[in-house]
Amino acid sequence: MSQHTEDAVDVEQPALNDDDAASVTDEASASGPTKAERLEEEGDIAADYLEELLDVADIDGDIDIEVRSGRTYISIVSDEAENKELEALVGDDGEVLESLQELTRLAVLTATGSRSRLVLDILGYRKEREGELREIADKAVSTAKSTSEPVHLAPMSAYERKLVHDFVADAGLLSESEGEGSKRHIVVSVEELV
Repeated sequence: MSQHTEDAVDVEQPALNDDDAASVTDEASASGPTKAERLEEEGDIAADYLEELLDVADIDGDIDIEVRSGRTYISIVSDEAENKELEALVGDDGEVLESLQELTRLAVLTATGSRSRLVLDILGYRKEREGELREIADKAVSTAKSTSEPVHLAPMSAYERKLVHDFVADAGLLSESEGEGSKRHIVVSVEELV
């Protein structure tokens, strides 16, 4: 087995004049869409997919698209005070919503060839759940501080675990995910973050 090493050679590059620099910038932008443009395209593809699904199921709902923090957020909302059909798309504990989000991500993957991290919300379920998760995290932090023992939380989705990790980190404690598949859960411990 032979080993080959190359010596680094510094080659001085000629300076670019303004016309050359503009040409390089034009080539870079012509090479592909920016991240913001990709996220907007992702939102449009997801919205089209969900609109078709709602039409096939004969469910009324409006679709809102928002891009923030490097992620596409899709919301299905309704003007009706109660919309049982959309509530069914949330399901018990958001299980149907999670599945529908994965199907929507697959639709984006099929159309673009790129994996998506889009977040789907229906009737504000995720916003409401975020408040519940903050309470769960706060209670776990209090318990861990008072007992100095690790606190194991109930299993939750990857998105929900990320939110809880952020809440726990904001409180100055350590959290880790343990377990596999549907048993993956967070453990909050008193070890302080450095």
